[in-house]
Parts: sequence; structure tokens; C-alpha cells
Amino acid sequence: MDSKLLQGLETRLHQAFQSQNLQKINQIVSAAPAREIKVLMERSNFHQRALLFRTLPKTTAIAVFDLLDPAVQADLVSALRGDHISAVVEAMDPHDRAELLDELPASVATKILAGLSPTERDLTGIVLGYPEKSVGRRMSPKFATVHPTDSVEKALAYLTKVLDNVETIYTVPVTSAEKKLVGVVSLRDIMGADKTTLIKDLMKHGDSVNATQPAEYAARMCADRHRLALPVVDQEKRLLGILPLSDALDILEYANNEDQARISGAEPLRRPYLATPIGDFVKARVVWLLVLAIGATLTIHVLETFESTIAQMVVLSVFVPLLIGTGGNTGNQAATTVTRAIALSDIKMGDGLRVISREIRVGALLGTLIGTLGFALTSIFYGPQIGAVIGLTLLSICTLAATVGGFMPLVARKFGIDPAVFANPFISTLLDASGLVIYFLIAKAVLGL
Repeated sequence: MDSKLLQGLETRLHQAFQSQNLQKINQIVSAAPAREIKVLMERSNFHQRALLFRTLPKTTAIAVFDLLDPAVQADLVSALRGDHISAVVEAMDPHDRAELLDELPASVATKILAGLSPTERDLTGIVLGYPEKSVGRRMSPKFATVHPTDSVEKALAYLTKVLDNVETIYTVPVTSAEKKLVGVVSLRDIMGADKTTLIKDLMKHGDSVNATQPAEYAARMCADRHRLALPVVDQEKRLLGILPLSDALDILEYANNEDQARISGAEPLRRPYLATPIGDFVKARVVWLLVLAIGATLTIHVLETFESTIAQMVVLSVFVPLLIGTGGNTGNQAATTVTRAIALSDIKMGDGLRVISREIRVGALLGTLIGTLGFALTSIFYGPQIGAVIGLTLLSICTLAATVGGFMPLVARKFGIDPAVFANPFISTLLDASGLVIYFLIAKAVLGL
């Protein structure tokens, strides 16, 4: 829908909200696609979303609810808690339902589970049985399988029968009589083969992932290897579920948003911007601001320690913003690069020494280039001694910053912490203080202060 049309729709909807006219609200959105209604709901407040959702026909409500973020879904469940919501939750896929239940208070989640049909309750229970960030929690237990000895004719008949009850059939797992994964076969290959051909003649060795593996790891494997679906198995290779590519991309998108938020010094928001309460914004930012404020006291302490040095050569204070800014930026570049490489599995834990070696060389080369330029420009205006201080400091700070920035994400991963936590905010604060110490020590040595 055109942005102007959407804006006009939003204006009319807002007027209807003010009168709380359910019939008028329904008329306004009745012809809108589910994705446009989802956008309108995300741009409405808590009570308006509930009011709008209540006017939707059941089929539209199911489609819209499925598009919303789990936190927004939880808001609707808390606001409505009626038969309308029960039918919508019943229609969800088990792994999507598990995400919703994670967002709800325990008492509400228990009631939701109790209201499900026995089949859906059992399927949801399978997913909930795995750790929150594991791929088992994000897999779909609704899948179709075929056996190696099945003929193409038999396989097609079966897949046609279960079509409406499974997540996807474009990639079909092949299992043994003991339900162990032995391969995969594509629907395209099945449809293109002679009806008497056996599945074992069409199947290929397929990638799989253990249900306890991190969801992000499984999603990265699914996306990098261009799999339409990734089988999820237990320790004995028994098939438990599948991770469709669409869900894998959702996991990676969330992980990327999470990393970007933490690199920027905030916790990730679980709702769209306009649907996020003001209190949640404060919670997402205040902890990092406090941590950074405490870290800034280190910089103040360093300045106080070298107060006499600054008093003897006041010009040194002019370059403080340049030097700490360069150090912070260099460290952030290294940290962001290594964090990204870890996420893409380009770097393993055993690569620590190689990473440090590379970042030392990168930092030294950057420091040489920037330091030479700094020496030349500073010498022109402040003399060669001050130029030497600035040049040597830039060389030292860039080398240190790149090394620390490249190493800290690996330390974080070693201790099970998100590497993004040690990116921009943390490293900038650390390097501000250490960079000043290096600066004033070099100044004292070169200038004889």
C-alpha cells in the first residue's frame, strides 16, 4: 500500500478510535491486507490495538496475529483473553506459540496451554521442552517424512494427504523405521521422477542439527548452505522437527538487531518503535548509560593524575579529544569486524592468537599512517616535539585499540557472553582511560616534563 494511502487510513482510524466505534473501525480496515493492518496495529497504542483486533474477522485476525512480534502478541493476549484470542492461539504453529508463551506471565501461559486442543498442546509441549535459545525451541514439530523404500507414487500420495498439516514439504526428511534421519529428498525431485522410482534412489545426504544447539547457529547453517529446511535431531539422530528457511531468516534478523542495539549501547527492543512503552526505552538504555558513566570516571581520574603535566604544557589538553576519539574508533572497528566474523563462524575459539596477531599488525599500520600525518600537521603549528608526541601516541593507541578491540569479543564468547556487549560502548570507555595514560607518559618522556 502507498505510504500516503496508509497515512490517510491511519488518520481515519485514529478518529474512529476516539469515538470507539467498532463498526467504523471494521469498515476502515476491512479491505486492507493483513500486513497493512499489522503496520497500523504497531503504530497504535496498547488499547487501540486491542480495539482494532477485536473488530477483525477470525481468518484476518489469525493472519495478522501471526505477523506480529511475540511481545506485541503477548500484549493482545493480556488485553483480550477471550474466545477470539483462544482461536487465534490455537491456529499458531507450535514454535511460534512457544515464543508467545515465553512473553506471558506464567499464570496466563498456563491458561492458554490448558485451552488448546490435546494435539496442539502436545506439540507445544515438545518445543517448550528445550532451552529457550536452542533450535529445539524454534523448530516446527509438524513435518512430513518418507522412507527409503517408499516409491515416488506412495510418497506423493502421502505428501498430498498431509499437505495442510505440515510446515513445509519442499524438503522432505527421509527416515528409517526407527525414525532416524538417513537423508533428505526435494519435492522437485520426487515430482520429476518416475512413479516406480524408490526414494532411496533420489535422496541425498542432508545437513542436520542437534536440538540443543543454539538457534542462531542452526539458522546460520540453514541460510549459509541455502537449505529450504534443516532437520533437527536428537543425540541418536532421531528426527524431532525441522527449521524452515523463513524461520531461520527471522532468527538471524533478530540476532542482528540484538547485536546492533548492544553495539550502540542499549538492550534490544522486542517491539516496533511506536509500539514500545516509554518505560521499556528507559530500561533498554539506562543500564548501559550508568555503566558508561562509571567508566568515564576512569578518564577523569587519569586527567587528575596528570594534572601537573597538563599545567606545564597546556597545549597537550587540545589533543585529548582527537586521541581518545581515534582510539575508540579504531577499537570499535576491530571489535565490530571480529564480532561479525564470530557470528558468521569465520573465527573459532582456537583462532585467538591469529586474531591478535592480525589486529596488532593492522593497528600498527593504521597507527603508522595516521601517526605520520599527525606528526607532520602538528609539527607545522606546534613544533616537532609536540608533533613527535602526537605521532607516537597515535601509533601506540591505534595498535593497542585494534588489539583490544579484536581480542575482547573472543574473551566474551569464551565466557558465554554476547560478543556485541564488548563492542563500541565498553571498548571506547576502556580505551579512553588507557589512551590518556599512554599519551601523558609519552609526553613526559619526549618533553622531559
